[in-house]
Amino acid sequence: MKPKETVQRFVDLFNKQDANGLAELYHDDAVNHQVVNEPITGKKFIKEMFQREFAMAEMICIVENIFEDGEWSILEWKDPLGLRGCGFFHVIEGKIKFQRGYWDKLSFLKQHNLPIPTE
Repeated sequence: MKPKETVQRFVDLFNKQDANGLAELYHDDAVNHQVVNEPITGKKFIKEMFQREFAMAEMICIVENIFEDGEWSILEWKDPLGLRGCGFFHVIEGKIKFQRGYWDKLSFLKQHNLPIPTE
C-alpha cells in the first residue's frame, strides 16, 4: 500500500476500534509518538495503547485531508465533538514505521469527562 492508502486503512480500523488490526499496520519496531504523551515503541505496546484508549473513550476520526509525499502521509482530522488534530506517518513498504500526532489532550479529557492530571 502507498502511504496515503495505509493511513486511510488506519482511519477505517481506528473508527472500528480494532486494536489488533491497527497493530498489524505497524512495523515490529515502530514508534507512535502522540506528542502529549511519551513515545510508544514496538507493535505490541502500540496495540496495548490502542486497547487502553478504546476502553477509555469512544473515539471517531473524521478525515479532513490526507496528503502524501514520498514515504510520508499527513492526516488532518476532526472528531464529532469538535476536537481537531493532525498526524504524520512514515510508511515503509505499506507499514507504519513512525507516527507523530498533535492534538489537545486537555480538551479531549474534558469532552469525555475523564480525569485531568494535576501534574
